[in-house]
Amino acid sequence: MTLSDLSSALGCSPSALHRIMRFLVHRKIFKEGPTGYLQTPISRLLVKNGEKSMADFFLFENDPEMLAPWHSLSARVLANESPAFESAHGEDIWRYTAKDPAKSKLINDGMASGSRVVVPAIIEECPDVFDGVASVVDVGGGEGTSLRLLAKAFPWIRGINFDLPHVVSVAPDSVGVEHVGGDMFVSVPKWVLHDWDDDECIQILRNCREAIPKDKGKVIIIEAVIEEDKNDKLEYVKLMLDMVMMAHTNKGKERTAKEWAYVLTKSGFSRHTIKPIKTGQSLIEAYP
Repeated sequence: MTLSDLSSALGCSPSALHRIMRFLVHRKIFKEGPTGYLQTPISRLLVKNGEKSMADFFLFENDPEMLAPWHSLSARVLANESPAFESAHGEDIWRYTAKDPAKSKLINDGMASGSRVVVPAIIEECPDVFDGVASVVDVGGGEGTSLRLLAKAFPWIRGINFDLPHVVSVAPDSVGVEHVGGDMFVSVPKWVLHDWDDDECIQILRNCREAIPKDKGKVIIIEAVIEEDKNDKLEYVKLMLDMVMMAHTNKGKERTAKEWAYVLTKSGFSRHTIKPIKTGQSLIEAYP
């Protein structure tokens, strides 16, 4: 679109819009061609109904109430006071969003947009992970996006989407997926473990280990693994996620391979493998 067409569509000042677009072109969010502004790979990710849209994740992270904890981050670091989110809102993110259906939908939609990018990459790069797997329980699976994608790719899999009751109560029905409400800290019938500290993470993993068959079961974890490698072009994404954990959770963090080995060993797993995928996360398989 030309500047004139874009300002007409948005109903805004052409001169002000030009200054904004000049900045966004410099940041490579758009590019400027002879016939007007064009999209780039980054801006295509922000198209609301795009195939691999991250728009909902962007809207979640940039919601004013989600941005507020960043202004309380220094208090947590310098004075070891309340977690940043609790300092801003008086309670943790899970209790805060549980009381407000609109906020709960915001976080669920944001997590679902991430799944629509990550799960196809896993299906493409690691299909053998699901060979011989009869059922998959997605612990903290939100509205079930990951399992819907897996069930479509591997129709022999029975999917159980496990999350808090208020989350699964609004999850859409899907062939091959059963929604179950519960508390993963009590019993178990992916980006979820980084929300918790080591002790809480170990408790969740122990419940998972106890729930799977000891002879052929495994726990599949999809999380970032920080390598502290300056040559990894996605390391920035992992480190940025670690900052998000500081702002949005009480004690959550992204972990190095050594830290993952620690929590998995403490949880009673005998061995594990780590395979990086192109989206920046890694696929971790842990065996009893």
